[in-house]
Parts: sequence; C-alpha cells; structure tokens
Amino acid sequence: MGNKAVRKQDKIIIDEKKGLVFANEDELYKHFHKEISILEHEFFTTRSSDDIDEKSFDQYEANLSALLEHPDEIWLDKDTLKDVVKGAFFHVFVKKFESEDNENPLYHVALVYLDNKVPSFVYLHFPSNSDTFVAKYRRGEKIYDRLDENIPVGSVEGDALTEGDDFARGLYNSMVKVRAESDIKEEAFADYAKLREETIEHPDEIWRSNDSMGNVLVSFIREFPDEADGGIHYIVVTIEDMPSNSHALLFSFPTKDENLVGRYRHGENLQAEEVVQEASH
Repeated sequence: MGNKAVRKQDKIIIDEKKGLVFANEDELYKHFHKEISILEHEFFTTRSSDDIDEKSFDQYEANLSALLEHPDEIWLDKDTLKDVVKGAFFHVFVKKFESEDNENPLYHVALVYLDNKVPSFVYLHFPSNSDTFVAKYRRGEKIYDRLDENIPVGSVEGDALTEGDDFARGLYNSMVKVRAESDIKEEAFADYAKLREETIEHPDEIWRSNDSMGNVLVSFIREFPDEADGGIHYIVVTIEDMPSNSHALLFSFPTKDENLVGRYRHGENLQAEEVVQEASH
C-alpha cells in the first residue's frame, strides 16, 4: 500500500486549475491527510487476515503502472469522502493480473485523483487475492469496463487496439493464439511499451506483406538483448497507406518466442530508410 504523486520540475502538481500545486511531499500529504486517513482506515479494518501479507506488498509495486495505464475497470466514488471534505471524490482503478500459483486471483486496486482524466495522485493502492474484498471497491458509478469495449489486455496506448479497431483486434487475436505459453504474459505488455518508439525508429528488420484482402502490412522488429533476463524481440505491426507510404500503428508486443518472431519475417524485407516514419492510428 502506498501513495503516489506526479512531479513537474521541482513542484508537485495534482490539479493546477484547482490550485493543488505543492512545494514538497510534506505539503501534499498535509493537504490530503483527512482523505488518506479515512481510506486507509477502511482498508485496514475491512481486509481479511488471509489476504496478501502487507510485508509482501513491495513485490507487487510494479503492477501499479500497468493498472493506471490499462485498468480493467474504473469506478467513480462520490460518497465515501463527501462528509470528510466537501465535494471530495475519487476514482477506483481495478485490474486482474496473472497469478503465479494459478489458484488464487491476483488483483491490484488504486484509489486515485484524476486531472483531465489522467491519474495525478494515488491515495492508496494495494494487491489482493480476495474477490470479496476487491468487490467492496466496485462502488459508485462504473465509468469504464474493458470487457464492454472488447479491448485486448495487451493493447498499448496509441495503437488501434485501444480504439476498438476490428481489423487490428483480429490480427492481434491471431498472434495470441500461436504464442508459446511460456512467453511474456499479455498483462505485462505495457511494461515494455517504452521499447515501441525505438523499434520504429531504429528497427533491425522491416518486413512488408499483403494479406488476402489486399491490405499492406509492415512489421518492425528489433532485438533487445538486455531486457527480461535473456533478451526479447519487440514487434510493431502497422498498416501501410500506399499513396503516401505512411503507416498506421495497429498493435505492438514483446516476445521471447523465436518461432513467433519468425512468423513476422515474411514478404519483402525492407531497409529502414525506405519506410516513412510511422504515424499513429
């Protein structure tokens, strides 16, 4: 469990329009002290003793980034804090992760302040193995559900998958079906999104092929030998607009599966300088 804030230069900016700009963390936590106290009290008094041990929470800290970038659900809670601070409310982000033991579920939950629909402060966040406990935080108004939008869990902000593009989803689903079971889990794709731009700008390989419908697909491939304890390949799949020779991003993903990489080495092998910089979908 912990609190997180967004820094900009030497200041901590939570919501500039509302004057929530702080010189340091002491000022920040003093301002939100009441809200944090109420939410932490609820957490400690309602969670089960057989849930994940608090001493192990640090092991799940990395899940927060994936949760905030690609939540499964977002709930708007206007009631819990309304008697504490006038007009106070927060959003609840919920995401289910792949469990190591495949027996108990693994969730991560964050109670956050949003500024322009972007998390700028996390009141608290925590992992949980309890369906019942997590259900207590599904309250208020549900404003987002990944299942409703049929967006694959491996989508990365800025690609066509996040926009619900059927063509991109079909290609993505085909890729998922042939991935090795031991390959990087979809839930972890967001952790490697930082590699997408470098793959596009400095690919090791570029392959162009035509599908049965006449679409021209261009795949950018780059190897990252220092990633994920043994190295990975990152692959970016785009669709080419023939008149302009530009590319719209369909989806991207990391993989340790050499056979999967080989599936994208087909068609015409291009030199990097022959391809115009990829444009977002």
